[in-house]
Amino acid sequence: MSTISKYKILSQAKESFTKADYKNALEKFAEVLQNYPNSKEAYNGVILSEMAMSGEGGAEALFDYYEILKEEDEEQADIIMSEILQSMDGSLDKLSEVFAEPLRERLEFEDGILYSDFKNILDEGGDFKETFENIMFSTRVIITQKEDFIDFLERLIENDFRDMALTYLENALGVYPADKRLRKLLKKLAKGKTIED
Repeated sequence: MSTISKYKILSQAKESFTKADYKNALEKFAEVLQNYPNSKEAYNGVILSEMAMSGEGGAEALFDYYEILKEEDEEQADIIMSEILQSMDGSLDKLSEVFAEPLRERLEFEDGILYSDFKNILDEGGDFKETFENIMFSTRVIITQKEDFIDFLERLIENDFRDMALTYLENALGVYPADKRLRKLLKKLAKGKTIED
């Protein structure tokens, strides 16, 4: 199997997962894992697919979270997700526990600032553009919820980080092609307008 087909099959696996075809996603992730035993992405995909197939609520949210993390730093995303899945022992009864203090501490250890903390700085009167530029050069913003991701994109567009917003949007639309809010943001970006509620 060539490297190109590895990424092609991973892409097909992720597409199947987003369409809730977990059986096909599992088969595709497993195929990559057989040929590339060290692929953390394939390994994590197999576990998430198995969890989704067994009806454990929250597997989809974890998958979404994983995709967002990968946009920030693919290598770290694989490590963080592996740790989360190992610490869960296959149990996803309370997804809120995934986003609680143990994860917060782990993410902070991974040298990043959670988006909620970033928003707190802004709420205290910080200027988005200045604060974000300072953070970009010293650390990374870690987004753990889809609502925060949408808010982040809106703020990027409003503060003229248009190229960066477009990159995030294109990646997100690759995963969620039918998401209305993402499409609305893309239209606003294309028209050069700021986002309004």
